[in-house]
Formats: sequence, C-alpha cells, structure tokens
Amino acid sequence: MAVALGLWGIRREGSLWSDEAVTYEVAHRSTWDIWRLLSEADAVHGLYYFLMHAVFACWEGGLVALRLPSVLAVAATAAGVGMLGHRLAGPRAGLLAGLVLPFLPAMQRYAQEGRSYALVCALMTWGTWLLLDALDVGGRRRWAGYGAVMLTACLLHEFAVLGLMAHGVTVALSGQNLRPWAVTAAAVTAGLAPLALFSATQSGQVAWIGEPSASDLLTFAGTALLGIASARLCRTRNSAPAVVGVPTLALPLLLLPAGFLLALSPLRPLYVDRYVLFASIGLALLVGAALARLRRGTAVIASLTLTATVLLPLGHDLRTPESRSDDVTAVAEAVREMSAPGDGLLFTPARRAWLLATPDVYAPLDDLALASSPAASGTLFGTEVTPAGIRSRMLASARIVAVQDVIGEPEDSTGRGATKLATLQAHFEVCGTRRVTRAQITVYARPGLCQQ
Repeated sequence: MAVALGLWGIRREGSLWSDEAVTYEVAHRSTWDIWRLLSEADAVHGLYYFLMHAVFACWEGGLVALRLPSVLAVAATAAGVGMLGHRLAGPRAGLLAGLVLPFLPAMQRYAQEGRSYALVCALMTWGTWLLLDALDVGGRRRWAGYGAVMLTACLLHEFAVLGLMAHGVTVALSGQNLRPWAVTAAAVTAGLAPLALFSATQSGQVAWIGEPSASDLLTFAGTALLGIASARLCRTRNSAPAVVGVPTLALPLLLLPAGFLLALSPLRPLYVDRYVLFASIGLALLVGAALARLRRGTAVIASLTLTATVLLPLGHDLRTPESRSDDVTAVAEAVREMSAPGDGLLFTPARRAWLLATPDVYAPLDDLALASSPAASGTLFGTEVTPAGIRSRMLASARIVAVQDVIGEPEDSTGRGATKLATLQAHFEVCGTRRVTRAQITVYARPGLCQQ
C-alpha cells in the first residue's frame, strides 16, 4: 500500500518545489563540489546529498529518481511499523498500524519529496525495533546495532536526536535499566557532535523559521489528543509478550519531538513539521492498536469511511502543484513566456533556487548580478558582483526580468538587493508582473520601450 500510494502521481504534474530543486542540482555536482559546498552551507544535509548523488549516478531518472528513495523509505517505515505493532500488540494491531502509516497525510506528502525526511523515518522505525531487541535480549552487539542506526538517522537530519530522547523516555517508563541506553545515546551524541558543532556555524540558514502559527499549534494539539485517546483505548493486556506496551513506546515518539521544539520556540524558533516527521510512527502505532480493540466490523467501516471521505481526497490534493509553497517549474515557464533572448535577469533576494532544476529556460537571459555559478563557487545559489557592478550592468540593459521572493526568505543584508530595487525604480518602468506561488516575476524596461 505504501509503494502504491508513493508511486501514485509521483511526478506531481512535473512540478518541483525549491528545496527539491536544491537537492536535484547539488546531487548532480561532483563529489568534490558537494564536499566544497558543505563547508559553506547545508552541512546538515551532506549525507543525503551524497546518497542522491549515487542514485543519479546509477539512474538519471528525473523526478522519479529524485523521489523514489523517499517512496521506498516510507514503504520500509510502514513495514517496520507493522512489525512493531505485531510485536507489541499482536498481528491485527500490526496490520492496521502498518496500513494507517502510509495513509497519514504527512507521510503521503513526504513520500514524494526529494529530501531526507522519509529516510529518517525509516531509520527511526528500525532503530526502534533494534531498541526493543536490545531491551528484550540485551548484549553489546544489539546495543551497537541500535546505536549505529540511530547515528545514521541523526547524520541524515540532526533533529532525529529527539527520537533518541523519546526512546530514553520509553526505557525509563518501562522500568528497564537505563544505563545501556544512556551509554549508547552518549556514543550517538558524540558521533553527531562534530556535525552539530560545525552546522551551528551555518545557523543563518534557518533564520527564515518563525514562531509557530496557530495552525501548527492546533495540528499538534489535535494529533496529541488523538494519540492520547488511542492510547487509553489500547491500554489492555497485550496479546503478545513484550518488554513495553504500545503507549509506552509510541506516546513519547508522538509527543516529545514536536512538543520540545514548540516549547523551545520562545527562545529560538526551530519548529517545522517535517523536521519531526518521524512522530507519525507513534501516531500510526497508537491508532492501529486502538482500531484493533474495536469490533472487526466497526473498525472496517470506520477505516473505509475515513479513507474514502478524507484521506484519499486529501491525498489527491497533495499530488497537485498547488500543494507546495512554490513551484520552480511554474516560475520557469512564466519567465520563459514573459522574457525574450538577451533580456537581463535579476533575483531579489539573491536566491537562485528557481533556476537550479531548469537552467535551460534561463540560459538565453543575462544574469546581471552573477559573478560565479553555484557549482563553480561552491555555494547553494552562486556569488554576485559588487553593488556598483550590479548597477553598471543594469544600466547597460534595455529590459530586465526580475524574479522576487514575495514571502518566506530573509532580506538581502549586503546592499545588493537595495541597489537592484533602487536602480529599477529610478531608471526603469514596469511592463508587466505575474505572481506564481511564492514568486513574483516582473518585466522592467527603459521608459518608452515596454511595447517594443
């Protein structure tokens, strides 16, 4: 079921949002160029970029190759959740939990994202399985295996360490000896520390994260209430012997990672739902175990009704270009329609994610501010010439196409953005403008040249 849902509409009508465009472009760089980039930006995603570089080296499959690892990761997560449910509450609970997981809207979304979040979920799921093995049987080899999987998850995305913390709560609540877990967690933390310390020097990349919205808080509250209600329903004698019960394992995974980031927000906003996608593992386990406690007919009717009326329609919407905050292919198409070969091109702020996956569309245009391309400069979006150089190049152009982020990105603090806008306002007139998702494309020309 997870594979089928993941492959359904995997191309999203050819759309691609900017974070995926970054993955696509960086993964096509040489290994040396990727390594050089990580010294400047995106060190937290380095392992994932190298993985995707290997994928594209084996198969140049475009959007399908970009997203297929996430599809397979969600399938591995669903299988692992099914086995966890089976282990903790019997085969019926396992089957239902495994089926719940791929239908969750968040999992349907990130099963089709060219980013690392689904892979972290898969590693977290099987790390949880290895934790139960270590608690059941013990032994250094099992704890070492658990630690290795959890360290890999943390290297793919540092916030996976919150899942490690949730495991510690589970061990404590189950009354087990906490020392083996603590030793393993210390080893994982030590292995993660160099990356965490280095990535802290690139913390400006998350400056765009703001305070949690009302929608974020309501979503977390609703999910937490559903999880707690499910936990109350499934707090019965397990049908299979286990060290811990479903609530003891699943509630910390569901509540602690997101709850911690939300509580931290007044000091440092870092909450983004995809950063803690692995909380869905806990929700699926709880809902699956709760459904298993219902009468079989009631559970089937409730599941089919929910799927037909809510989950599948929502799943259809998630597979449309409009489901993402931006669409670089739609922006490229708008630029192609509004521009002519030889026109100048400006990005304000200097964030060239729009062109990373569709460089051919922008090739006939003259990127007026560009000093060195992203790959050549070892940066995400390239480097730009001085403000004076930008102004000089702009004044030598008759027409300029400006691509501007209207929301969601920090303003340029180097003076280049102000120079671009001031020069446009003083020496050019607006010929036309179009809003495409998060971008605004405006054509400027020297006075009297708009109709030419």
